Amino acid sequence: MMKLNRVYTIAEAAKLSGLSESTLRYYEMIGLINPIKRNPSSKHRIYLEGDINFIIAVACLSATGMSIKDMRSYLKNRDQGAVAANEQIELLELQKQRLVSEAHFLELRKCYVEAKIEFWKAVVSGDAEKIERAKISANAITKELNLSRDLKQDN
Repeated sequence: MMKLNRVYTIAEAAKLSGLSESTLRYYEMIGLINPIKRNPSSKHRIYLEGDINFIIAVACLSATGMSIKDMRSYLKNRDQGAVAANEQIELLELQKQRLVSEAHFLELRKCYVEAKIEFWKAVVSGDAEKIERAKISANAITKELNLSRDLKQDN
């Protein structure tokens, strides 16, 4: 929990945001987050509450898998309010579509693992019919995974 007027070290900022220290430095270097003030004597970064709040917002965008380019656009637009609202919606809708696609691909991979588990259980039991069904199921999922991968690459 953050306290009023407190300053935070980079280690604390990393812990609060869930981003690594190297990611915080990188995001600052590329201008995704504003330059962080430095302690005059030690030159170590000192994060203020506003910095922490902003970094947490960036961490949330990053956690969705949003590209740095899209995060940059989103963060640039957020202070523009209604003027940039449609662009914000478009960025978020596109990210939502990417997440839906990733969830589908992940579900297919889970189904493949389940089919392979059934295959190996059938091998243990020596049930030739179950072995064949599991092979057919795994092959069908493999084809769907390849199709999904091809569609994903086309987008």
